[in-house]
Amino acid sequence: MPATKNTATPPAAAVTKDAHWAATRERLRNRTRHTAPLTICDDLDAKTALEAARYALRRLQAEATDRPDDQAVKAAVATAEQDVTTAQAAFDAAAIVLRFQALPRLEFEALKKDHPATEEQAEDGHDLNVETLGPELIAAASVDGMTVDDAREYLDTWSEAEAAALFNAAWNVQETSRMDLGKG
Repeated sequence: MPATKNTATPPAAAVTKDAHWAATRERLRNRTRHTAPLTICDDLDAKTALEAARYALRRLQAEATDRPDDQAVKAAVATAEQDVTTAQAAFDAAAIVLRFQALPRLEFEALKKDHPATEEQAEDGHDLNVETLGPELIAAASVDGMTVDDAREYLDTWSEAEAAALFNAAWNVQETSRMDLGKG
């Protein structure tokens, strides 16, 4: 006789008494929604210095791997690590970090329904009107308190690539999954 999986649902009282499930359920209830940053740095010198410092560190680390007993290379790696720390601090001081958090699913779905595509957009294959959705989504997802008017201003006045990055930061955090189905 072939083996069958037990698909019966255990009694609720048994589940409630199961300390493992109770702890797991509590952890699931206390999960925070995903938050993602968008870093803006207009200081080209700070950006360039950070990338150069990172590149120099990677190069020296590769050299240290090839010459593990070379004390001069080890010292150069330590100096390069400090250079990266200094360059990162300068970059961080010049940068603006905007943070976006995933909305509750039903809130996100309602927001999308409130911004259907226009006839012209629908003919082009779009389901949503990103022109009207964008400022609303950005403001709703902003952890920093960005208003709809702020978002609309930035979307209208920033370059196309920067406006797209702003919208995508608010959109992509909605679609980020922190789950792994694993190997069944």
